[in-house]
Amino acid sequence: MPALGAVLCMAVACESPEKVEPEGPDYSRELAPGESALRKLGPDDPLPDLGAAWRVRDPFLTQALDRSIEYFQAPSSKLRMEPWTRYTTWDQAAASVVAFRQILQESTDERSFIDRIVKEFDIWQTVGYNGQGIVLFTGYYTPEFKGSLTRTDEFRYPLFKRPADLVTDPVTGEPQGRRGASGTVEPWPTRKELIERNTFAGNELVWLASPMDVYIIEVNGSAKILLPDNSNLYIGYAGKTGRPYVGLGKSMVDAGLIARDKLSLKAILDEYERRPDAVMALVWKNENMVFFTTYDGGNWPAGSLGVRVTEKESLATDKKVYPPGGVLLVDTQSINFGGGKQVFRRFMLDQDTGGAIKAPGRADIYMGQGKAAEILAGGQYAEGTMFYFFLKPEFVSRYPLPPKRPAGPARSSL
Repeated sequence: MPALGAVLCMAVACESPEKVEPEGPDYSRELAPGESALRKLGPDDPLPDLGAAWRVRDPFLTQALDRSIEYFQAPSSKLRMEPWTRYTTWDQAAASVVAFRQILQESTDERSFIDRIVKEFDIWQTVGYNGQGIVLFTGYYTPEFKGSLTRTDEFRYPLFKRPADLVTDPVTGEPQGRRGASGTVEPWPTRKELIERNTFAGNELVWLASPMDVYIIEVNGSAKILLPDNSNLYIGYAGKTGRPYVGLGKSMVDAGLIARDKLSLKAILDEYERRPDAVMALVWKNENMVFFTTYDGGNWPAGSLGVRVTEKESLATDKKVYPPGGVLLVDTQSINFGGGKQVFRRFMLDQDTGGAIKAPGRADIYMGQGKAAEILAGGQYAEGTMFYFFLKPEFVSRYPLPPKRPAGPARSSL
């Protein structure tokens, strides 16, 4: 995710190819000049259902909070806060995560938890795509594939390392172009042109079994690769060309290969098995190309904040409009493994972003790793809303950011 820096992020990314927006709502509507992505709830506004989110909390929420605290402990986090000053300061944003974690740990029951949150926090609701708070929530996951560090008859399709001439913003990781021999920065060619010209020969990171494997990893931004010796290679986002992104699912619906109401990742893969040339011809409509690097499995998969994302606890949003690292409540629907709809009302952490996740009306829920997560991510497509939690200024000093723990050997507890 989910990571620009990682964009899709240092890491896990979120350009889910099976998602097609229905005709009508413009979920990618950009904010108007001077418009805010969040509005603070007033005394007469209804609160989100804090009790429902409290009741489904689990230990992984604490882990996700710890990872946002880790993000704020990094000096680079201060460089990302300037766009969010209409909502919060850096000190306030960092203290908000610390406070939420402490209140979560200290509260002995639902009522005491709600009372402290309402007393100590301001709650901000998204304006959504329509100014009424509506957001489209899709899902993403981390795929697992077989591959090889060398080209073989079975593994012939490469993912590439970040090229030396890729220029990105040093703070946000947003692509700026390609540095030419004269030092000027120019736009990158399309994905099709780069591959057909064999532009990155010698810069291969890992080889995969099919071009569809390559494409799925590119749009998700990270993967676990099982190598022939049964070891695992963890890879994540290291940059992209920044050309226009077009989802494969939309292209297949437009071409009449899949009916809109039948669209899913499974349907895409089934059609690829039947007509691989026709499907791959549509892949070229996506002009963007993504590059990768390897990661330590202990911090993988990492999101755009450089910290590990957590299943159903990490959210990807557009970091040009939403504050990074913060606590929020997502209120939408998800699916179960039987395809049935169920309420998804959970506290989450805003820890990732994605190439297709633009504007205040879009967000991506990280569903985890592997085939089970693939099912949930592939079926996630529902409207909802979300709320951010920022400490009231008078409480900030009570919750200092803890010092970063020095790295050292793991110790077992007795």
